[in-house]
Amino acid sequence: MDGRVTMGDVNELDTNVPQTARIWNYWLGGKDNFEVDRQVGEQIKAAFPDIEKNARASRAFLVRSVSFAAGEVGIRQFLDVGTGLPTADNTHEVAQRLAPDAKIVYVDNDPLVLVHARALLTSSPEGVTQYVDADGRDSAKVLAEAGKTLDFDQPIALIMSGILGHITDDEQALTMVREYVAALAPGSYFIALDGSHSIEHGEAEKIWNEQANPPYVLRGHAAFGQFFEGLELVEPGVTSAPLWRPTDTDPQRLDVVAGVARKP
Repeated sequence: MDGRVTMGDVNELDTNVPQTARIWNYWLGGKDNFEVDRQVGEQIKAAFPDIEKNARASRAFLVRSVSFAAGEVGIRQFLDVGTGLPTADNTHEVAQRLAPDAKIVYVDNDPLVLVHARALLTSSPEGVTQYVDADGRDSAKVLAEAGKTLDFDQPIALIMSGILGHITDDEQALTMVREYVAALAPGSYFIALDGSHSIEHGEAEKIWNEQANPPYVLRGHAAFGQFFEGLELVEPGVTSAPLWRPTDTDPQRLDVVAGVARKP
């Protein structure tokens, strides 16, 4: 990523308010962030030193879960809602390494994400990569736009990594997930990840909600598990992200919860 942004794009950006995608980009060692993002990122890191480990663990889980979907169970369509800024091992890169003909649709509504997605989220020659500029909460719009690229009569892997925490009302979050899952064909998969609650992480949540945008809520494993109701969880079920089918010999439990489930 070269980080180049045109003046027209910059004019659309609010550089005075810290934003989710840019703060996570900072924690992951990226360059697509501003001073306000770095300041809040450092404050959160002071309250919760494991936040950078959480960020890296979240990305590693995405790689393993997408690899599982594309490789082990043969999914060829992916809908990534709330994709964030492109980094290494994006969904389309992981999926198309295993299945060059895979189709991926990314969804986000951050102007900086849109700039980089258009420039950098390019497909393999055999596959397709598209971007939908929309709020993930607007499921009707997202599904309609995604349906121009994806065949909803065939299995799709739906990905919500770090987005459900921004839907702070539990019922609203559950309703959103159910609307998306209802549109999926049997044999589809739901991949989800978010921060989980601890005392230290709770302090980070407080700092975030005082200064950053949009707000964020931490849920425990039981509350997060409700998003998978009616689906068949893939072993080991809802767990700390580093413990989901780990490739490390000694994975460390972190305050980030994840799961993968199949729609029967």
